[in-house]
Amino acid sequence: MATTAKMFEEPFDADEYIERLAWRTPGGGSKGGAEAFDPKRLLEEFENHIEELKQLDEKIQRRVEKLEHQCQREAKEFAHKVQDLQRSNQVAFQHFQELDVHISYVATKVCHLGDQLEGVNTPRQRAVEAQRLMTYFNEFLDGELRSDVFNNPDKIKEAADIIQKLHLIAQELPFDRFADVKAKIASKYHDLERQLIQEFTAAQRRGEIGRMREVAAVLLHFKGYAHCVDVYIKQCQEVSVKLDETRHSDVEQYLKNLYDLYTKTTALAAKLSEFNLGSDKHTFLSKLIKNIFSSYLESYIDMEREYLHTRSAVILQRYYDSKNHQKRPIGTGSIQELKERIRQRTNLPLGPSIDTHGETFLSQEVVVNLLQETRHAFERCHRLSDPSDLPKNAFSIFLLLVEHLCVDHIDYALEIGLSAIPSADAKNANLYFLDVVQQANTIFHLFDKQFNDHLMPLISSSPKLTECLHKKKEVIEQMEVKLDTGIDRTLNCMVGQMKHILATEQKKTDFRPEDENNVMIQYTTACSKVCAYVSRQVERVRKSMDGKNVDTVLTELGVRFHRLIHEHLQQYSYSSMGGMLAICDVAEYRRCAKDFRVPLVLQLFDTLHALCNLLVVAPDNLKQVCSGEQLTSLDRNLLHAFVQLRVDYRSARLGRHFS
Repeated sequence: MATTAKMFEEPFDADEYIERLAWRTPGGGSKGGAEAFDPKRLLEEFENHIEELKQLDEKIQRRVEKLEHQCQREAKEFAHKVQDLQRSNQVAFQHFQELDVHISYVATKVCHLGDQLEGVNTPRQRAVEAQRLMTYFNEFLDGELRSDVFNNPDKIKEAADIIQKLHLIAQELPFDRFADVKAKIASKYHDLERQLIQEFTAAQRRGEIGRMREVAAVLLHFKGYAHCVDVYIKQCQEVSVKLDETRHSDVEQYLKNLYDLYTKTTALAAKLSEFNLGSDKHTFLSKLIKNIFSSYLESYIDMEREYLHTRSAVILQRYYDSKNHQKRPIGTGSIQELKERIRQRTNLPLGPSIDTHGETFLSQEVVVNLLQETRHAFERCHRLSDPSDLPKNAFSIFLLLVEHLCVDHIDYALEIGLSAIPSADAKNANLYFLDVVQQANTIFHLFDKQFNDHLMPLISSSPKLTECLHKKKEVIEQMEVKLDTGIDRTLNCMVGQMKHILATEQKKTDFRPEDENNVMIQYTTACSKVCAYVSRQVERVRKSMDGKNVDTVLTELGVRFHRLIHEHLQQYSYSSMGGMLAICDVAEYRRCAKDFRVPLVLQLFDTLHALCNLLVVAPDNLKQVCSGEQLTSLDRNLLHAFVQLRVDYRSARLGRHFS
């Protein structure tokens, strides 16, 4: 056996290494078998192997020393480079300081020059502005407005600035000489003021807040600015117009408008209550709000429920259409209930298995959309419901969420997933139900978060709290039953696949080789393939579950895995070398069991490994091994059953040790 450094890479098991070295040495195995046990030959092999290990150690030590010298040399070179860089950095820093002083000097000069230019430019700008106003004033004197600024509607802002300044100038002129031009300027002033107010009104109706702010800033310098405020207030008071326009044509927009208007109105009332409006100002303001919104609030919850129901159905149908999926009817009534009870008690697939091609029919995008619509509904319900009706209304919205999210989407996906689970004896089955479990867990967390964040504050102090908690518990328990059923059937499929691998890959000659001295494998092909399959399934379970569910499912899978291997090993008879190979197989199964990270599973395989030692131990040592720490607590019939698997059971009269 050639010795290389790779043989000692982690994970390294010294006991297993010595064990393999011993049974690969001719005459180095257990007593019995085709070749007698030869301790001198085994000692010689060990001494030769120790010499090889010493040579390997010296070789590695020389390589370490070479690498240490190389590291020291590179460290010195790096230190020299760092010193050179530090010197370069000091030179650069000096240059930077000199540049900073020069920049400060130039900046001082530029600031001084700017002050001088400003002193010259300001009087010049005033003269240009005065000349420009005189030019426009001459146009009013001539009676013909030729400038584009007065004739282009897009330049109304610039025209307003000019006419406002001309209006101030005209007021200072004597009336007898400039009466005509003053009248023309006043007429244009009022005309532009009227146009600006019309533009402000149109912008308010379009909801263009930015344009309203821009026009109001221009009107601020006009005498009619107060009229602009009056127009704004009048437009704001036309609540019914904005609501009635969308009440029947666009329910979603209607609900948004009602929520926004009611919120703004109550906020305005809160600000007005700060003023001295009388001793009963709160009652007065509440009556005003009630008079405005009472007809809309009476029918609010009915429209909210109708909209949420319709919107949720559209979201779901759009998703299924995108998958080209026609929803299968899920049966109800006594027959369906009977099937469900049979499935829960027997774990049998009822009806033909369907192929979903890996589709879980669960969508986080759909879930987020449904939860978002429901969140908006809860917010509107909180604001628009009468305090006495708030818990009842919130509960009705919650029931719609349960209907569309939990029943129409999650429960339907679970039913489809259960129907898609193949039978336990199916070959190369694709187990997509774990993907359903993973997505369902994520959706449950989102559902629970919305329940706590948005529903609980609305019902926490009402009798509806108990009803909501009961409904939530009922829905989750129903889904957990289906999840448990699906997981159990999936584990059956996994065990069935392992059983199929063992049946096709394990040969009887694996444990009774024709040439006992020429066994060169570490473990059998069947063992290798089963371990690879189990490792993949363990990883899938970890990705699909969370919390304690991971340990629970892996414990169940590990127990079934152990039971399968235990029963499988009892189907064969074992020679001395075959028993060693069985021990190697079980050691590999035990290594695979460590991936479960479940103490019970590892303990089961430790015991199985100890049982396999009965296949190779010398007959005279059987009683001593059976009374060892790991086997003493086991039933003697079980120990006897394993000993009976040895090919030398009758010839060596091993049964007398159990009589």
